[in-house]
Amino acid sequence: MFSRIAPALVLALPLAAIAADAPPQQFADLGDVHLESGAVIKDCKLGYRTIGTLNAARSNAVVFLPWHTGTSAEAVELLGPKGLLNTAGHYVIVIDAIGNGVACSPSNSATQHGTAFPVFTVRDMVESEFRLLNDKLGLKHVHAIVGYSMGATQTFQWMVSHPGYMDVAVPIAGTPRQTSYDLLFWRTEEAAMLADPEYANGEYKQNPRLPLYHQIFATHFDTPAYRNARTKPAEVEKFIAKTVEPDPDAADANDMRWQIRAFLAQDIGDDAAGKVKAKVHIINPRQDLIVNPEPALAFARKVRATTTVLEGDCGHSAVVCATGQIRAAVDRALK
Repeated sequence: MFSRIAPALVLALPLAAIAADAPPQQFADLGDVHLESGAVIKDCKLGYRTIGTLNAARSNAVVFLPWHTGTSAEAVELLGPKGLLNTAGHYVIVIDAIGNGVACSPSNSATQHGTAFPVFTVRDMVESEFRLLNDKLGLKHVHAIVGYSMGATQTFQWMVSHPGYMDVAVPIAGTPRQTSYDLLFWRTEEAAMLADPEYANGEYKQNPRLPLYHQIFATHFDTPAYRNARTKPAEVEKFIAKTVEPDPDAADANDMRWQIRAFLAQDIGDDAAGKVKAKVHIINPRQDLIVNPEPALAFARKVRATTTVLEGDCGHSAVVCATGQIRAAVDRALK
């Protein structure tokens, strides 16, 4: 979950450059999306971008699911021969999930704006993505689903919600369920957001800066060893100032909170392992302080999945620090 730190990490490219270089933004109109709570998202559209060409056998489709409020425009910059997934030979569909500010979200809904937007779950996100792929794009099966962070958490749900839909599933730095530590971290982030006067309980007129929220996130995004090695004590104030400075491209606060609420409620269930049909390769940083790796590694043992455990000190930012290692593991899994 990159949150506002994403622009600095996506290969150090400004968002304007990312948008200019990305494949064209496309949308699929899903109409009304009925949620498992019984609520309805009205006039919901999912965004997506595609890379490559679908082969004649329709067997080379690979779905990539981005992080917390990550967009397809940002995500495509993490793909390619030097990225997380070598797109050569694949038809890659990068999806803008519900609540990311591009797809139907609290920030862009005309009829359910802001806090009027229904609360959704990870399972709701996956069902909408299934409708995009199966109903709108006509893909009755895909070769693989790959996701990072919150996208990886969706990947775990994909395995059990639609177990025969993909040949391979590769969650990177995700979890099938929340640990007490995860709940504590994200509840603290939500509390920091709610305590900020600029957030105004979600009824703000201008996107709030949320400095404490972002400072907490930055504290956990790397490990202590990583931060100590790269930021001298005399440079901490400068680092904090950079972390919390106003960012016109930051994700909308309600979009962030609504996706956090989905993440907090996620649990694929005790019987999930018996439903999995795909070949699974699970990738997690050992020292991740944003997404606890233990549930994912325990699930790997249950489904006899292969694993890549990233032993470096990057923590959740291993997506940048260990890109080559991740790409090699993903490429092996897709073959």
